Amino acid sequence: MKQIKTLIGPFLGGGIFSCGLSLSGMTNPQKISGFLDVFGAWDPTLLVVMSGALIAHIVLNKFILKRQAPLFDIQFHMPAKKDIDTRLILGSFIFGIGWAISGLCPGPAVTTLVTGSSYVFLFFVAMIAGMFLVKLEAQLKKNL
Repeated sequence: MKQIKTLIGPFLGGGIFSCGLSLSGMTNPQKISGFLDVFGAWDPTLLVVMSGALIAHIVLNKFILKRQAPLFDIQFHMPAKKDIDTRLILGSFIFGIGWAISGLCPGPAVTTLVTGSSYVFLFFVAMIAGMFLVKLEAQLKKNL
C-alpha cells in the first residue's frame, strides 16, 4: 500500500502540471522563444504563468511543510544542499542556453512528446542522454 501511495502523488502532480503547461501554451517552443526575446518581439505571457506558480508555491508551501508527511508519500524529500556553487551556476547557465535555443525544457518536452514531433523526440533523447552522462560521471567519481 505504501508503494501505491508514493506513486499517486507524482502521477497526479505530473498530470496537473502537464495540463497547466498545455492550457497556458507553454508547450509551444515559439512562445518560450518569444518570452526570451526581450530585445525583440517580447511575449510576457510566460511571466504571468511563472508568477502564478510562484504565488501558489509561496502560499501553499507554508501549510504543506507544517504536516508530518506529504499526502502521497511517507516523508518530505527536501534538497540537502543549500549553497550556491560554481557547478550550480554553470549548470543553470547551460540549461538557460539550451532552453533559449530549443524553446523546450524537460516538463514541456515530456508533455509535448504526445504530438509525435521529431523535433521534440530528438530533444527528449538528448535530454535523457545528458541525464545518463551525469549519472555516469557521478558513478565514475564514486569509484575513483
